[in-house]
Amino acid sequence: MADMEQIPELITDLVPNFHVLKLPMVTRFRSITEREVMLFEGPDGWAEFSPFTEYGAAESSRWLQAALEFAGLLPGAAEAGSAGLDSAGSSSGEAVARSVTVNATLPACATSEVESILARYGSVGTVKAKVAEHGIDSLPDDLERLREFRRLFPTTALRLDANAGYGLPEALAACAEFAAFDLQYFEQPVAGVEDMARLREQLSGRGLPVVLAADESIRKAEDPLRVAELGAAEVVIVKVQPLGGITAARSVLEACGLPAVVSSALESSVGLAAGAQLAATLPRTQLSRELLGEHPACGLGTGRLLAEDVVNPDLSLSPVDGQIPVRRIVPDPQRLERLAVEPGRFDWWSTRLHECWNALRPSLPSARH
Repeated sequence: MADMEQIPELITDLVPNFHVLKLPMVTRFRSITEREVMLFEGPDGWAEFSPFTEYGAAESSRWLQAALEFAGLLPGAAEAGSAGLDSAGSSSGEAVARSVTVNATLPACATSEVESILARYGSVGTVKAKVAEHGIDSLPDDLERLREFRRLFPTTALRLDANAGYGLPEALAACAEFAAFDLQYFEQPVAGVEDMARLREQLSGRGLPVVLAADESIRKAEDPLRVAELGAAEVVIVKVQPLGGITAARSVLEACGLPAVVSSALESSVGLAAGAQLAATLPRTQLSRELLGEHPACGLGTGRLLAEDVVNPDLSLSPVDGQIPVRRIVPDPQRLERLAVEPGRFDWWSTRLHECWNALRPSLPSARH
C-alpha cells in the first residue's frame, strides 16, 4: 500500500503509467458498442478506472477512488480484503469463496436474438433483462421479448432493470404487465427515491407482487440511507466503482441493512475482480434468503457482453454455467497493445484522470489534515 501521509498533488505521482483500451462488444448495451477502460497497476495488483464517458469529474472521482483502493494506492485497500488476494483467489486475510454465482444479462435486443445471446452464458439460474430503453414506448417490444424468454426458460429466475426509464404513472402501468412474468425483482423503474417509495406503495395498494430494487438511487443519492428510511426498495444493487470502492460499498450495505446484489458497471475482467471480491463476502440474512435465495446471483456476468477482454477467454471472469472465479486479473501485455485506443482518446482519458484526481484529492482524509 502506498504511503499516504502526504497525498500527492499530481495523480502521476501515484499512477505514473496507465493503459486505455477499447473493448468491442457482442451487442449494443447502454447505447454503446465499444467499452473504453483505463487500467493501471499498484502494490496490490491491477485495477480499472472506467466511468462512462458522459459522467462528469465529480461523479467519476468515486470511480477513481475505487480503482486506487483496489490497486493498493489509497488507505482502505487492506480493509477491503483485496490486499491479500492473489491471482489464484486465495486471501491472507478474511476467507472468501472461490467463486460466486452470477446472472445472465439480456439487453434490449430483437426477440430473435434472445436465445443466441443467452446461450453465451451456458446454464444459469437467473437472468436480468433490460427494459424501457425508450421509456414506455418500448413496452410492446419488451413484452414480446419477455414472452420469448419465458417460452425458452419457463423456470429461470427473472429480474428486470429499467435504469430509471419510466415516470411514475408509466412505471405502474409497466409493472401491471410485467407482474405476469413472475419476477424476482424490478430494478429502478423510476429515478427518484421518493418516486420509488410512491411506486412501492401503489403496487401494494393494487396487490401487484413486484419487489423493487434500487440501483441508481443507491449509487448517486447523497444519503443512501434514504432508500431504507423511505421504504423505497426491498433490495439494493451495489457497484464497486460508482460507490467509491469495496470499503465504501460495505459501509452502504451496513447502513442500509437491506438484502444486496453486487452488480457490474460493464467492466473488463480487471474491474469485475473487485465486484467478485465484494460479492464473495456479502452477509446472508433470513430476508436475503427469502427474496434472493441461498446463493444470490450477482450481476457480474457481463464479461459475456464483451467480444474482447483484457485476457484470454480461459483466464477471464466471463461466467461458465452461472459462476465466475474470485481472483485478481493480470492483463495480457499483447492485448494491452492491440486493444489500445488511438492517441486522441488516450489524451482525453489522461485529462480526465487528472480532473478526477483534482476532484477526489480534497476529500481524502490525509488531504484535510
